[in-house]
Amino acid sequence: MGSSSGLVDWRGRPVNTKKHGGVRASIFIHALVLLSNAANIANILNLVSYLRGKMHMDVAKASTMASNFFAALQMFSIPAAFLADSYTKRFYTVLFFGPIEILGYILLAVQAHVPSLHPPSCIPSQTNTCETVHGSNLSLLLLGLYLIPIGDGAARACLPALGGDQFDAADPVEQRQEASFFNWYTFAVSSGGFVGLVFVVWVENSKGWDLGFAVCALCVLLGMFIWIAGFPFYRNQLPSGSPVTRILQVLVAAFKKRNVQLPENPSELQINQDDANAIEMLKRTEGLQCLDKAAVDTGKTGAWSLCSITQVEETKVVLRMVPIFLSAILGYIPVPLILNFTVQQGNTMDTKLGTIHISPATLFIIPTVFQMVILIVYDQFIVPFLRRITGYVGGITHLQRIGIGFLSATVATGVAALVETKRKRVAEENDLMDATTGIPMSVFWLTMQFFLLGVVDVTSFVGLLEFFYSEASMGMKSIGSSVFYCILGVSAWLGSLLIQVANRVTRRGDGTGGWLDGTNLNMGKLDRFYGLLAVLELVSLLIYIFFARRYVYRNDQRVVIEGDKKITLEDSVDVI
Repeated sequence: MGSSSGLVDWRGRPVNTKKHGGVRASIFIHALVLLSNAANIANILNLVSYLRGKMHMDVAKASTMASNFFAALQMFSIPAAFLADSYTKRFYTVLFFGPIEILGYILLAVQAHVPSLHPPSCIPSQTNTCETVHGSNLSLLLLGLYLIPIGDGAARACLPALGGDQFDAADPVEQRQEASFFNWYTFAVSSGGFVGLVFVVWVENSKGWDLGFAVCALCVLLGMFIWIAGFPFYRNQLPSGSPVTRILQVLVAAFKKRNVQLPENPSELQINQDDANAIEMLKRTEGLQCLDKAAVDTGKTGAWSLCSITQVEETKVVLRMVPIFLSAILGYIPVPLILNFTVQQGNTMDTKLGTIHISPATLFIIPTVFQMVILIVYDQFIVPFLRRITGYVGGITHLQRIGIGFLSATVATGVAALVETKRKRVAEENDLMDATTGIPMSVFWLTMQFFLLGVVDVTSFVGLLEFFYSEASMGMKSIGSSVFYCILGVSAWLGSLLIQVANRVTRRGDGTGGWLDGTNLNMGKLDRFYGLLAVLELVSLLIYIFFARRYVYRNDQRVVIEGDKKITLEDSVDVI
């Protein structure tokens, strides 16, 4: 089978597709994804409570540290991906870094349990006795927190790519299973978030942070054991050397030969080089012809003077994805902001469900449940229906799916602005502008924007992950997965920056009156900020559409024809 060539089993032998890979192998991967996200998502959303309640940090410091922790979870996937694609197999990368994540949770559990390792409890009547964590205890806190992203970054980078390796895109059955894998990967993330919000957050808040962090360590440990049990069934991609070095060699060689004329006959370009690590050979494509000069033989040899067409095409693939990467960052900026502010809106509203009061933290469960339900409906019903109409294995193309998500985000920001306008009107009519809770407006007014956020994750989240994985060359699959998480991290950081800029621009001369200043939403201008987000999202959507319409796929996404097993890869791609 085409895509299974170049893959090996745990003993380094060519894979047997009847024994290795497929849905059976992917189940072990989903287990680790679910259990690790149960720990991580719970702490992403509950970390501020720990830093403020246990470590006595102020709101600004706690929020900043929590934001940095979230960004680190995304960004640490990049070095792990580079290591996996260049020097070690994906399995061994996760196996090496996974215990580091567990160690991080153990350190946090020990610090929360031992009284001398965290500040003493505050005395309510003596606020000046509320000591903030500092010195060696602060160092221990930072060490525990940042060991977690180092370990989890390997899983985020390698597990999507390892899962994709389990399916052969040239096989009619496995091609459909690969398309479903990324849907179920996201379902595992959402399921982990659900378990974390329902169980882990409850343990941390009710039974103690020491026990809560210990449960997180056990979740990751259990996930690792289940995942390791699947080792004999995995198809493993051999590392192919540093892709960064290969790309730099093309750029340097092309610059050196910038004045060289391209031959009229493309066959005169350097076809390939004798590289024992080569796992894929790409044929020349049109566009970015300035890079083709790197493959022109001028008599000078050496890796930095003469490159193969495969190297040149690998570089073209990366450069062609850059506009999609940048526009996706802009498109994702409003998503975490809407989610966080929506929960803050819910805190001020009527949270009764019959006779039951819904806690603020529980509000995060609403979009999580929406994501899980929509994913099942999408994968089991919508995709097969669209597949019969369009002929695409995923029902629609990756970029179309991403675009639907960004359109949903645009609508979500508009709906959020309208709901916030109504919420403030209700507060004003009931003379509750100074109140921070108790506004007589049901929290279920927020359902529509929660639903639209669920659509964003089902479409853009899965679409971007699948797009960067499928378009990346075989020597860059882990890096392709990590690029997606990089988008989440950078967009979250830019969202925080946008809040600061909006506040600074809208403050009065005395330094007060910014749209999002203070702790009372009723006195702020969240509705105007939502309007700003709606405009930003609309502009980013138009930018995305502009680049997406001009993007030329490396791979054909149409369904493989049954019977003759017609390969979906374009003629420009040959797999060795």
